[in-house]
Amino acid sequence: MARAKAGDTAGLRFLFIRYERDVHRYVRSIVRDEHDAEDVTQNVFAKLMSALGGYEERAVPFSAWILRVARNAALDCIRQRRTVPYEDVRGPDARYDDSGERSAASLTEALSGLPAEQRQVVLMRHIVGLTPGEIADQLGKTEGSIHGLHHRARAALKDALLRLEAGPATRSVVGR
Repeated sequence: MARAKAGDTAGLRFLFIRYERDVHRYVRSIVRDEHDAEDVTQNVFAKLMSALGGYEERAVPFSAWILRVARNAALDCIRQRRTVPYEDVRGPDARYDDSGERSAASLTEALSGLPAEQRQVVLMRHIVGLTPGEIADQLGKTEGSIHGLHHRARAALKDALLRLEAGPATRSVVGR
């Protein structure tokens, strides 16, 4: 990290090799387009030299920091694609469905109620797409502890979403 911050190309190359795949997967999950994900990932690493000045080693690990930078770049990409106003697409009399926004807000609230370790495991597993083994390596824990954290986090998320009336819609099975 220090070498890359000082402008050493070998340090930058190491960061690219280490984090490119994770950044690309995360960006692809946001922009939902392979070509845009490649472009955004390249831009993140192209701008990394100047952006590293803003990174300070505190409580936030570098992996979380670079994924935040990637998230912001991916959202910028999506904003650039969104040039047609809603009214022009739907017409002035069309009804607006905000159920997706409500679900996202409920999920954000439920995630914020989790302990930090559980939230980190859930995000690394379901947003970044890492395997339990990869998460264990990054967090310095055993794979079994990652499975336990993930299991408890999912149960807590389910309870929180049900309390927020945003839980999954299921039909009851008669006779069971």
